[in-house]
Amino acid sequence: MTTAQLTSPYQHYVYAYPHKTAYRPLPDRPALAGLWADEPKDALSLYLHIPFCEVRCGFCNLFTRVGAPEGLTGAYLDALERQAVAVREALGESDQVRFATAAFGGGTPTFLTAAELERLCDLAEHRMGADLRAIPLSVEASPATATADRLTVLADRGATRLSLGVQSFVDSEARAAVRPQRRADVEAALGRVRDARIPVLNIDLIYGIDGQTERTWRRSLDAALAWRPEELYLYPLYVRPLTGLGRRGQGPDIGPGPDPAWDEQRLRLYRAGRDHLLAHGYTQQSMRMFRRADAPAQGADDYACQTDGMIGLGCGARSYTAGLHYSFDYAVGMHEIRGIIDTYVTTTDFSRAEVGYAMDAHEARRRHLLQSLLQADGLPVEDYRARFGATPAEDFGPELARLTDHGWLTGADGTILRLTPEGLAHSDAIGPELFSPAVRAAMAAYERK
Repeated sequence: MTTAQLTSPYQHYVYAYPHKTAYRPLPDRPALAGLWADEPKDALSLYLHIPFCEVRCGFCNLFTRVGAPEGLTGAYLDALERQAVAVREALGESDQVRFATAAFGGGTPTFLTAAELERLCDLAEHRMGADLRAIPLSVEASPATATADRLTVLADRGATRLSLGVQSFVDSEARAAVRPQRRADVEAALGRVRDARIPVLNIDLIYGIDGQTERTWRRSLDAALAWRPEELYLYPLYVRPLTGLGRRGQGPDIGPGPDPAWDEQRLRLYRAGRDHLLAHGYTQQSMRMFRRADAPAQGADDYACQTDGMIGLGCGARSYTAGLHYSFDYAVGMHEIRGIIDTYVTTTDFSRAEVGYAMDAHEARRRHLLQSLLQADGLPVEDYRARFGATPAEDFGPELARLTDHGWLTGADGTILRLTPEGLAHSDAIGPELFSPAVRAAMAAYERK
């Protein structure tokens, strides 16, 4: 393991592998019909990306822009419909195509008006053929946009999970994270979500904010627990280049090396948050995800969104086949994001893949190891052997041995590979440790924009 990873547990949040910074323009621009011709299509995942927010938080490096000039959201939905028509045609015969999960993300999908959300649901159902009332449908929202009319649309159209980005119930911490909101408004939004009777409420919280203490962190946790959310996500704060906090020069993530004091603060708050939620009847699903023990099961969670058979619609969405991960261009800077969105809304031909990363057999094995190992349940060795004809130790012996020697992994010679509690705490170092040399090189060569 590298010196940086040994001294800092916070390298990358591995929500997908490879990361988009490893994607490159595809010189042959392969036709979608060919990419999907031999893929299983009986349990697809559908993701619709809305790249708009009312504000951009200081830590955010997601593909999104602040606000939308008059007519842009309508033009974006027009382009989304053109893309949906092209993708659905590329998938082929309708009796072979079935969607098992759906999600609306961003950005903030609820930036759209209630009428626009109706149209978004219509696109998923009538253009793509997803039965939103029969499958798990997860939607991301912010307190300011979780209005009663929008929530009514989502509930009526089959939303089973609403994820609310709160980050902190302490007003001073929200300001420090450049997230202008008041606790009273957050509480009102949570009341509206519960009134809408969407089965699963998820609340996102962040630890490691400037000025945050164990006492104020506990205050946010208890404020969230008062709503008995079915799920809670606890995120460590990252400060990345080109973000609001990054432009202010805040945060060691953009500096020359790790900041041991900040790393220790984040680890201390993570452990306090983990233990507090476990004591209140939540089970840990991953480093970030905690689910109430009696909560209904969901399909569209942070594990399902990494599987093959993902159809992503929208200029920030990814699609996954067994042999290619593809999307559109990626940026963090606002000027570049606006340019990509402007190009998307004027695009007429969505029949080809533009930007992506080819997945060979070795990368497929590495990705399966990563996405399984970073879950609390771990990786059954026999499942891996049945899929790939070898054991994880045969394919990744040196990497697994290093994790075992560090006390972060158990079961290397048994039936289930599973991270220890401290291994889960260091997921954001373990994930990058398992990246292939090719992916690391591609990410390092990416020019930030």
